[in-house]
Formats: sequence, C-alpha cells, structure tokens
Amino acid sequence: MIVVGCSTNSNTASTSEAPSNSPSKTSSEGNSSKTYNIDVIVKATDSDFWQTVLKGAEGAAADSGGKIKVKTYGPPSEKDIDQQISILENVISKKPDGIVIASTSSDASIPAIEKAMGQNIPVVLVDNRVNTDQFTSFLATDNKKGGALAADMFVEALKGQGKELKGTIGIISSMAGVQVLINRNEGFIERLKEIAPDIKPLETRYTDADIMKALGAAEDILTKDPNVLGFFADNNSTGVGVARAITERNLSGKVPVVAYDADNEEINALKSGAIYALVVQDPYGMGYKGVLSVIDSLEGKEVAKEVDTGATAVTQANFDTDEIQKLLFPEKR
Repeated sequence: MIVVGCSTNSNTASTSEAPSNSPSKTSSEGNSSKTYNIDVIVKATDSDFWQTVLKGAEGAAADSGGKIKVKTYGPPSEKDIDQQISILENVISKKPDGIVIASTSSDASIPAIEKAMGQNIPVVLVDNRVNTDQFTSFLATDNKKGGALAADMFVEALKGQGKELKGTIGIISSMAGVQVLINRNEGFIERLKEIAPDIKPLETRYTDADIMKALGAAEDILTKDPNVLGFFADNNSTGVGVARAITERNLSGKVPVVAYDADNEEINALKSGAIYALVVQDPYGMGYKGVLSVIDSLEGKEVAKEVDTGATAVTQANFDTDEIQKLLFPEKR
C-alpha cells in the first residue's frame, strides 16, 4: 500500500439520524447544550464519492448525541454549477450555524461564501479550494501529490508487464477548468517526466463529467493509437468510462489504467483487472471532519486553516487489507 499525505435529491435536505460510522467520537461532544444546525453542500448527488462525503457528515451528527443536526444538499451533476450556487445562496438565507461545502467552481461561489463569513456563519471547504481567504478551514487531498502517486502506479504497472517505458498515454479528464482536476493532471504529468521521460501524454480529453463521453474518448484513442501504453483517468466518471472501453476491447491486464476515486463500478473494474490502481481519497473523513471543524470554530477552538486528508493507492494486492476495506467501505469503520 502507498499512502500520500495523511442519496440525497438535488434540492432536498435531509436531517441526519444515521447510525455511527465515525473515525473518532465528536471532539466537542458534551461541551455545550446548544444544538448546532450545519448545512452540507456537495458538488453532485449522482456519484458514490459525494454520497460518502454526506455519510461522513451524517456520521458526525450521529456521534454527537443530538448536539449536531446536519442537512445535506447538492445538484444532480457536477456540471450544474449555477444550481449549486443557487443552493448555497438559499442555505445562507436560512442562517444555519455553519456550512460545509465542496464547491465545484473555485470562483463562482466566492461572493456567497464571503457573504456567509461576513454574517458570522463559518464556512468549511472540502475537496476544492476557492480563490478567497475568507473561509474557516479547507480539508482536501493534496491533488498534485495524488497525481504523482498515480504516475508511480502507472509506471509500476508497465514494469510489472515487462514493457519498455516509452510511448504514449491517454489522459481523460472529467472537466476543464476545475482546479482539483488541473492539479491531479499536472501532478501526474510532472511526475511522469521525472520517472519515465520517454512516455508522452497525448492531448488531454475533457468529457463533461459524462461516463459515455469518457468511454468514447478512450475508444477514440485506442482506435487512433492502438499502441497507446495506457490511461490516467482523473475522477470516478472518467475511470468508469475508460474501464468500460478496456473491458469491451478485452484489454484488461494488457493496457493499464490508473484512476482517481473508488465508486462501485471502479472497484469492480479493479477486481476484474480493467483498472490497475485507484488513487483513493477519504471522502467520509472529509464530511466527518468538515462538520467537526465547523463546531470547533463555533466553540472558539483552534481550527487548522488547511488539512491534507491524504491519498492512498489501491490495487488487487492490498485490496483485502482492513485499512483499505475501511477506506473503501465506510460502513466497515
């Protein structure tokens, strides 16, 4: 194992009554009789990753013994940036005690986030940095390190197949202009230049967070460049799309794929060999710790401005270990 760093509906809120799945008990439990209302907004409700972030937030509420109440929100897709901003503005108008948000855009949400902070509503960012210093804390994977880890795993796969580290690689990205994806791809390319300078990335293909477009992009590359060494896919939708292309062409175990995240279809692709390695974040921890950071801020405790939540490489070799199973399946915590 290699480690780096340490279903809701689109406009429907749900108050957490979930059973405990926590990494640790609520740090502020018992310090106050006040009930805190925390609203949690994710990028989309159509992926297992964001559902796990919400479960983490709900886990923090469940472990608080009624001290914390969480409502969860998100647009249907990461493409729906305007809808996410609308949700955020609506949440602020209801004046919750605090907000946890994974903002899709690093810029579009700035006015609303600064408005909330100006109203003494602490805002904790998870996953994606927003281009303002007016936030309480930022919890996320160091995505450049995660991208570098993906490059390491790709080269490991090629060496395991006895292949020469020379040729082309396809990079399939979910969306253009999203900073977390930019960082992942830059980290991957920069590391690849260091450890395998004769592997040349093809022009990045952007797929609008659409699995079928990712499938089509991978198919197109395999048709135009049948000797392509493999692929890097920078999130769950691209990972699933590329894995489907590999499976349909019977290339599992022959053309390695390294992908970010770990939804159910990606995990199944890892098991089948269509994906060699997954770079897995800690979405449950983001949600759980994000809520606790809000509470600590409200109670006057010191809160770190930035927290690296880490990234882990998962392969068939370490898949069955307890640590990986708990990371992939938070219900096992």
